[in-house]
Amino acid sequence: MSLRASVSDRALELPPPYSLVTLREAGDAFAHARAIAADEGAGTLVWVRRYDLAEFAVVLEPEEPLAEARRAIYAGMNAIADALSVHAPPSRPVNFDWPDAIRVDGVLVGGGRLGWPEETREDEIPDWLVISGMIRTAAIRASEPGLRPLLGALDELGFEAVDAGQIIASFSHHLMAVFHDWSETGFS
Repeated sequence: MSLRASVSDRALELPPPYSLVTLREAGDAFAHARAIAADEGAGTLVWVRRYDLAEFAVVLEPEEPLAEARRAIYAGMNAIADALSVHAPPSRPVNFDWPDAIRVDGVLVGGGRLGWPEETREDEIPDWLVISGMIRTAAIRASEPGLRPLLGALDELGFEAVDAGQIIASFSHHLMAVFHDWSETGFS
């Protein structure tokens, strides 16, 4: 069984604060989001439409100094893990290794990144932050079973009937939930 490729013109089901920017297969979501962050602003979600990867980035506009705003990496990584957990087979735990590796049942399937304007000092509020994720959804040039036991793709780990678009849409909902919780209870 394999994941369905998300290469159609079908729109993602994103919550209202998000605006979608799509890139072709050769794009780089993280780099593109950083390049347009100042103009497009918070809620811009960049999606690279590839059949083998769920690659995406979200622009944020923090209200605290960079030293504190970097905590957004926790929100992003938890949202990625939660999005995968929703679609994971029951016997496949999803977790992450600090600071940015995502694992399913111990197998590395992807990771996340956090970026900000280079000139921002630790005590300054950055104009924007970018959280990005990249998850291998399909194995290309798969090798013999057991040859790469700690590196894999979702289709090799039993994820069925889910595509990259569903993972990204799920991530967007979970990211909003994390930030909502932080606004209600604070970061802890």
